[in-house]
Amino acid sequence: MSSRIVVKIGSSSLASTEGELNREAIHFFATEIASLKATGYEVLLVTSGAVAAGFREIGYVTRPHLLHEKQAAAAVGQALLMQAYQAAFAAHGIINAQILLTRTDFCSRKRMNNASLTIEELLKQGVVPIFNENDTVSVDELKFGDNDTLSALVANLVRAKHLLILTDMDGLYTGDPRKHPDATRFEHVQEITEEIYATAGGAGSSLGTGGMRSKIDAAKIATRGGVPVFVGKVSLPGDLKDAVDGHGQGTYFDTELSSLSMKKQWLGFMSTPLGSLTVDAGAEQALIHGGHSLLPVGVQQVIGHFNAGDVVEVLNSEAIVLGRGIINYDDAQLRLIRGLSSSKVIQELNHIHRLEVIHRDEWITLK
Repeated sequence: MSSRIVVKIGSSSLASTEGELNREAIHFFATEIASLKATGYEVLLVTSGAVAAGFREIGYVTRPHLLHEKQAAAAVGQALLMQAYQAAFAAHGIINAQILLTRTDFCSRKRMNNASLTIEELLKQGVVPIFNENDTVSVDELKFGDNDTLSALVANLVRAKHLLILTDMDGLYTGDPRKHPDATRFEHVQEITEEIYATAGGAGSSLGTGGMRSKIDAAKIATRGGVPVFVGKVSLPGDLKDAVDGHGQGTYFDTELSSLSMKKQWLGFMSTPLGSLTVDAGAEQALIHGGHSLLPVGVQQVIGHFNAGDVVEVLNSEAIVLGRGIINYDDAQLRLIRGLSSSKVIQELNHIHRLEVIHRDEWITLK
């Protein structure tokens, strides 16, 4: 079983109420991670806090809202953040490595593979890799959702045993406990449903960009990749180990799924769909429960322009996304043969490379 743990720490846990970098918090989390490493775990850290650490230093009175101001603050703050981590981990004889990523890095299977090889070597050498988004060059309003999504992608990439998303809230509640004192905490979530999403509010802190909803999104990605997730608070010595051991202050998102191959991870969470297909109930059953490929007869509607080899989303008749796959036809061909039986497809097309619209080996279920 994997002994790898991915720990994600949000801005609200790393900055003081005045917005400055809280070095005591950095030292606390470094000590918690060092204790975890001492018990035999390999730990990877995904950290926010660059903008929160830098905006005071650069001269802003409050956290900036314009993109170029955030990027400038992050450029200053990232150096301060790593400096603080290096000093804190050095006290435990631990070396750190900085890894800055953007969404485009995950969209490229070649870049993902290169990143994976680098991470493996760092872990082999006993280094704690520290991940953050490369805020200075990001263009989607700095955007992995306060690094929640980034932490899930990293956890899947390294096939982690657990993903621990640390925040200033002790888990997911039936309502906002700050407004509803009678709200109760979800101890375990077996399935992420619309009802679960309905309990999530907006951003909980002025220092961070992610709220509970972005953490649920991250949990959905990680658990689909076979990685169980903890979302909660770590504030006292030993809390991080407690979270790993299953009795932390928070909510556990469970999964019985196996880890995904790098190809499936890319296909499901990092690729960019260039179109969509709507399929009938028989095709839905075959894809979701039967483990079969998608055939032309099951395709009802084709949306968008794409070529063979592109990624498309597949929806059911209720417009619910079932999954993604690599298409074997361009959109014009598929419009011509959608709904036809296999024998009629062969008659209609003079040359056919593969009968399947999406082969089961090029498919990932997301429902």
